[in-house]
This record gives sequence, C-alpha cells and structure tokens, in this order.
Amino acid sequence: MMKKVTTPLAHHSADPAPTLARVRLSDISPYDGAPGGAYVRAVDALSGSLMRHNAAVIELGSEEASLMRCGLEAARLYFRSRSQNGVVKGCSGRGVYMYRAGRPVEDWDSSPPCMAEIFRCMGKAARSALCAIARHLRLRSDVFNQLLDDTPLPAGEVSSSVLVATYSHTSLHNGKGAIGAGKPAANGEVEKGLLTLISSDSPGLQVCDPNGRWYLADCGSAPVDLLLITGKTLSHTTAGLRPAASYRAAPDFSSGTNSGGRTSLVFRLMPQGNAILDCSPIAAAGHVIPQSYVPISVSQFMDDLSAEEDVVCNQPNNTYVAQNDTNKEPSLRSVLSDPCRAFLEDAMFVSCGHSFGGLMLRRVIDMSRCTLCNADIEAGSLVPNYALRAAASAVKNEDDRRLFHNATLRKRRKEMGDHTDSMKKRPHGENGDIAADDGLHRGVQYPFAVNEKVVIKGNRRTPEKFVGKEAIITSQCLNGWYLLKIIGSGENVRLQYRSLRKILNSEAVEDRCASQPIQNSS
Repeated sequence: MMKKVTTPLAHHSADPAPTLARVRLSDISPYDGAPGGAYVRAVDALSGSLMRHNAAVIELGSEEASLMRCGLEAARLYFRSRSQNGVVKGCSGRGVYMYRAGRPVEDWDSSPPCMAEIFRCMGKAARSALCAIARHLRLRSDVFNQLLDDTPLPAGEVSSSVLVATYSHTSLHNGKGAIGAGKPAANGEVEKGLLTLISSDSPGLQVCDPNGRWYLADCGSAPVDLLLITGKTLSHTTAGLRPAASYRAAPDFSSGTNSGGRTSLVFRLMPQGNAILDCSPIAAAGHVIPQSYVPISVSQFMDDLSAEEDVVCNQPNNTYVAQNDTNKEPSLRSVLSDPCRAFLEDAMFVSCGHSFGGLMLRRVIDMSRCTLCNADIEAGSLVPNYALRAAASAVKNEDDRRLFHNATLRKRRKEMGDHTDSMKKRPHGENGDIAADDGLHRGVQYPFAVNEKVVIKGNRRTPEKFVGKEAIITSQCLNGWYLLKIIGSGENVRLQYRSLRKILNSEAVEDRCASQPIQNSS
C-alpha cells in the first residue's frame, strides 16, 4: 500500500516550496443551478494558485483516489516486470507508455492495466479545471468545449488528449524527461496543450513561478493528488492571462523512495487539430488583447511550436533563451493583419497620419476618430497606403505557401506511419529485434518486412500445429502483428512478431544444398 510522502527531497537548486491551493474535484465540477459558496471559493483558490505559483493541486474523491492508486501501482509493476523479464533491453532505467482513447489495442499484455478508466477519470478532472478557469475569467464555463473532443468519442475516432505512464529508476538530470514524451526546452519544458495533470508516487517535479523561482511542486502531495499546470494552447486562447508553466525534474532526484523508482501518470488535455484558437471571447469579456494573439488553427499552432522546439534543440549547449509569451515582440504577420487575421490589403492613411485596414479601418470610419491618438477623422481624407498594402500582400502569399507546405508535411508523416523509426536495427540484435532508444517495447513492433520468409518459433498465443513451420509474411497489422501464409499448406494465420524468427543465412544455404540433388536428377 502506498503511503503519503511527508519528507521533501533535498533540492538545493530550488526555493522552498510554497503552499499550493488544494481544491476538491467535487467542488469545481460544473453543475446546474446557481453557483454555491464552495464552488466560488474553489474557483478563486484554483485560479489564484495558478496566477501566483503556475500550479495547483486537485484532490480526488475516494473512488477516484482508489483508481489512481491502483493505476500507479499497476504501472510500476508493469514496467518493473518487463525490465526483469528482459523484454526491454538496452534501456536506461526509463519506461514510457502512451494511451489514447479510441485507438485499438490488440495485445493487452503489452499495455498497463486500467488505462481506459484512468483516462476517463483524469479527463473529467481536466475538463472541470478548464471550466473553473473559464468562470474565473468571466467566461462561460463551456467556452473552451469547441476546442475539445466530443464526449463520448464518436465511433472510429481517436482522442486528441493522451495519457502517459512513465517510470524512472535512474537519476534524471537537467530537467530532461520530467514527465515523459516531452522535448527539453531552455530551463525546463513547457506543455503544448491546454492543461496537464500529473499524479506521482513520489516527489520529483519542479515548477517555475511567475517570478522565475523554481520550487518542488509535489513535495507535499499524496500519490493520488493531481498536480495541475497550464500549457501554451491555453496561454494563447486566453491572450496570456493564463501563461504556460515551465517544469523540470528535480536535479537531485534520486530514484524515488527506497530506491524503488518513480512512477507517474500524466494526462495531457489537447485540442482538436481542426479547431481554431480565437481570443474573441476574452475580448468580449472586457480583457485587453495584445496584437500578437491572433486567431490561428491548432494544426498550424502546433507546427509553429514544433519549429520553435527544433530551434531550441539545434542550439549549441542549449543557449537559446525562450521569450515569455506576454513579453514577445509582435510578429510581422500580426502587424500586417487585423484582429480577425485578415491581411491589411486595403490599408489607408487617415488625416492624422496613422494607417488602418480591415475591421480597424471600418471602426475608425464609423467612429470618425483615430483609435491611436483620438484625433478627429474625416471620411474624405483617406489616402491609400500602397507600401503597407504591398507588404501585407507579400506576407499573405508567403503565409499561404507555408500553410500549404505544412499541410504537405503532415500528410507525408501520416503516410509514412509511426513505425519508421522502429526499422532501425541495433548492432547485435537477435531474431530481428530492434533496440528502442527510450527502453520501450513500442520500438520493437515491425522487425520483419512484407514477403519475407520466417520460421514460426511460437509463444503462448501460437497454435501448436504452426510451431516450427515456415511462412511468408503477406501484410503488417497493428501493434506488431503480421498476416502470414504457411508454406506447404497455404493456410493464413495472424501472429505477433515475438512468435517469429528470421531464417538465418546458414539455414538458407542448407535448404539450397538439400534441394540441389533433386534439381540435378531432374
């Protein structure tokens, strides 16, 4: 049985941990009727903690807490058993498993249990927290629902959000791989999505507060508590009112309690790829919208973030310094477009000397007053600004070209599939196995090619009549399964890659030698 960790880790590189707000999931869950006192207090406490510390803690009910406790223990046993049984070879004491709702799982032995139940539980908590954040910003609680997947998912669709189970046995340094499946950024990592919920069986995660001070965020949390941090998508959608939090693994993290390793369950609430990030609800609520926050599609927003990460990773010694979203200079595109992202191809000079276009031009004409200097404007004094129009047209053409290029890249990645990297063989592989860089079984799924001749060595799933027979691979299936045709009988059977073995060169030579006398006699 897991026990609550009360002794914080030594963390000389971080400031003393502040007291994060702890709110109950039941208090922030939306409901019909007028808001009660508990709901208002919980919403204020949650948002206040995010503003002061960039993090908050959500306490689960008894049923949800029991489920999270079972999920952490199951994930720990899953990774440790695979390491002890030699399934994961050549790893560095780390394991990661990613689960998406709606994605078929053919081999239940290759995934931790309870993933679907934990996905629903943490998804409910993330959506409740998102509704609470919206209410504190004077928005409708469901204002962000148009960005999220439908609940329940339509048949045949895969969720945009993802649940990640991670296990670390060795010491982590420099904040790399703090909660798994993330790229290291300068001074830590920043989530791309809307919200991230983290549940761990031992402390070891630092968060940077708005003043730039790092602190151990989960030192006083129970294993069933959920640490809440915000991502870049929410920061853009709220025009920087809820900035993205930076996090990293504690530099002196030492494998968790009793040297048993550290297990975490991380839920990333992600938007749909075809949604539009628009700050108009924020503006309608009376908040000031900086020029840099323009409407943008989620797919393009994610592409831009990936490009920024590539720049960070390619910098020598990670010397790239990321700018805060609220302090960055306006981009050329935002300067040459109106708040609705329409380019200023109709830019006009007004009598005071300023230039406007698009919606802002119509607003200035309707008000007969410059919105920048409050000077009176006459409708007949407008003069076309040809230089600004030419610049806006050039940037628009370049933007259209980049959008087409990004769409082509996404289509190409989809066609290539996720198994491209798994085709790289390790130097001393056996039976065609492939070494996974991160110690995952996911990288050992497709060691054989179509039309390749193999021997069925068998496992507990293999019918006895096929063991020892030779077969030809006819097609690849999901999660490392193959469709084979038995040589001789012509039967078709579907088997996993673990039950197959490549025919070595020596065996092929013996087969040719055995068949040679028959050919000569004929």
